[in-house]
Amino acid sequence: MPEQRGTVIFDLDGTLVDSAPDLADALDALLAERGHAALGLDDVRGLIGHGVAELVRKGLAARGEVLEPDGQAEAVQRFLMLYTKNLSRFSRPYPGVIDGLRTLRQAGWRMVVCTNKLEASARGLMEDLDLLAGFALVAGPDTFGVAKPDPEHLLRCLPGGVLGQSAVVMVGDSAVDVAAAKAAGIPVIGVTWGYGGAALESARPDAVARDFAEVPALIGRLSGL
Repeated sequence: MPEQRGTVIFDLDGTLVDSAPDLADALDALLAERGHAALGLDDVRGLIGHGVAELVRKGLAARGEVLEPDGQAEAVQRFLMLYTKNLSRFSRPYPGVIDGLRTLRQAGWRMVVCTNKLEASARGLMEDLDLLAGFALVAGPDTFGVAKPDPEHLLRCLPGGVLGQSAVVMVGDSAVDVAAAKAAGIPVIGVTWGYGGAALESARPDAVARDFAEVPALIGRLSGL
């Protein structure tokens, strides 16, 4: 086994996996149950990145429905019931992800996922897509009780929960990922194939990847290894 180089923290949705089709189907099903028209895939892509509760809140608000906390919690639970039935019906890893992760693993990187998707949903999706075995940790907002952009979500993914013991790089597709990494003092690669749109580059990640094949070399550059 190669000597461990450090930790790469990956976002999941929009970074490793295009999960928007199944998220959109579940959200549109929820909207239909509540008498609303569907939003569709293109609109839902722009709502992803802040966790399930925000996805549901924004989806309902887009159709003019604003809920009190109890009603919001009920809608979120119903969304989760719909979504977990079809985590991976249409979701797939982005091109180059499988080979790129293998390259990083073989080079000795410890890999973790830090996502605002609930841990059980993230694990289920990754298992369905044969991604789970390569990761040391999958941390959702419920894993440590904290969510991006809070830097503690990233820091808790590190051995000992602190920086400085080995190299660390973050890879994500959104301004939320960049903000969390910058607050944690972790260099961050922004990937352009996800859901971040123009806000990603405006957030000024330390490097930008337009193809996953670029990611291993960028990790090496930002880590100094």
